[in-house]
Amino acid sequence: MSLWKQILDSRAGVSLLAGLIAVYIRLVHATTRWTVIGGEGPQRLWHAGRPFIGCFWHGRMLPMRYCWPRATPIAILISAHRDGRLIAAVMAKLGVGTVVGSKSRGGAAAVIAMRSRLREGTSIGITPDGPRGPRMRVAPGIIQLAAMTRTPIIPASYSTSRCKVFPSWDRFMLALPFGRGVFVFGEALEVPEGPDRATVEALRLELETRLNAITADADQRCGQPAVEPAEPTHAEFAAPEPAKARAAGQ
Repeated sequence: MSLWKQILDSRAGVSLLAGLIAVYIRLVHATTRWTVIGGEGPQRLWHAGRPFIGCFWHGRMLPMRYCWPRATPIAILISAHRDGRLIAAVMAKLGVGTVVGSKSRGGAAAVIAMRSRLREGTSIGITPDGPRGPRMRVAPGIIQLAAMTRTPIIPASYSTSRCKVFPSWDRFMLALPFGRGVFVFGEALEVPEGPDRATVEALRLELETRLNAITADADQRCGQPAVEPAEPTHAEFAAPEPAKARAAGQ
């Protein structure tokens, strides 16, 4: 077993590593000169006390806790894998709740939990290309959740002038301290109740386009080269039949 897996299989190891990551995230946030672009739309929802589904790419998740006001209750959907447990521990140290589940593990339970959180007034954060990609391609689950709960989706992204982009599947961006950064919000996407398959696909593509556009905008503002989306996998994005979607919403 590798050292990384040993750490993630150890409660003490996860707690220690999560603490170090949380301290680093706070350091980056505190030493970066941040600008918010397009924040008027989300602010209207925050001021109205209306929960939302915030979405951002898996590779841009590092400082996203600070994308939302601290007073806004939010829970992040994470996978049940080892890496997901580490992310949950980091989020807990940053004062953010989590919902555990993915398409392959605990998906139905996660949907039920997210619906419950949204009804309670807690917003949900989702990486629609996670946990394994394809990079910067929206899977239809977020559209179906928004339809079930009649909750608006807010696309968000970030970039910084000082960062390291790793050659991982998600091209993970590690923000470095003492730079300038931007949080960029896209226009909220409203999803009608009970959409058919064609509507789900059209809205999925629209959300993907908006999220990629604001990510490219953030990179341009910070002088970073654009990250290209991965080639889509057709099976990955096939929306379920309406009957299956209704069953998932029961």
